[in-house]
Amino acid sequence: MNPHAPAGGSLLSGFSLEMTGKDVDALHAAQDALPPGTRINVTFLGNEDLPMRLAAAAAVRAAGQVPVPHISARRLESSAELEKFLGALADAGAVENLFVVGGDPAEPMGPYEDSLAVIRSGLPAAYGAKHISIAGYPEGHPDISDDTLWTALLAKNEALEEQGLEASIITQFGFDTAPVLAWLEELRSRGISAPVRIGVPGPAGIKRLLGYARRFGVGTSAGIAQKYGFSLTNLLGTAGPDRFLRDLAAAHDPARHGTVQLHFYTFGGLRATAEWVRDFQAR
Repeated sequence: MNPHAPAGGSLLSGFSLEMTGKDVDALHAAQDALPPGTRINVTFLGNEDLPMRLAAAAAVRAAGQVPVPHISARRLESSAELEKFLGALADAGAVENLFVVGGDPAEPMGPYEDSLAVIRSGLPAAYGAKHISIAGYPEGHPDISDDTLWTALLAKNEALEEQGLEASIITQFGFDTAPVLAWLEELRSRGISAPVRIGVPGPAGIKRLLGYARRFGVGTSAGIAQKYGFSLTNLLGTAGPDRFLRDLAAAHDPARHGTVQLHFYTFGGLRATAEWVRDFQAR
């Protein structure tokens, strides 16, 4: 425990959040609530195409924020498709920061089995990428063993170091700080010093939060939900990460857990999340 830690405010410095390709109007509506230079991840969903993803990344940059486009390895049908996307991002000045993830399809749609294959291709660096974020799973993954997750994370971190690329890790969201802190300790004990952005659900309806939790295999027992700030027997209303952030800040020890920031999953919307962060900082 760190008795001198602030009640969550310091972790919010330099926070990031994410949007989909369809959220350009929502980005504009949230602009006045976002600090300039906020990192905004742009997702790579199956129901969106390259022009939509590119337009969203360009809109983030035009708004004075830092675009972090996603690359979903198993959704890529060819290396040519990857090069086309990277080239378009480079032309838009939005290729320096990327988030490379395996993606949802059970079987690859093309030559890239996982995010490591995309990184090892050398193409992101060749087109101008300088910082690549990779995924972390403090509560595990419903379809991948813990041993496989750790092996992959170590290999990706090593591949990024070999290419001279900056690395960071963005974790899946959760409702309990205990597995997050334990995972951070193990991460550091395995020799990975990359900064970590802890995934946090932005304020949203409780039913919506639980729907995303089920989809991504995040634990939501009655005890964990109550600890986070809502009850599984009363699903009306909304919930924010106030208590989660205070608990995380109180327990965060840089000597054991390393550099930690926050990444908000905007399940309740971009503006609602940005306003919540602003108001929490003000409090």
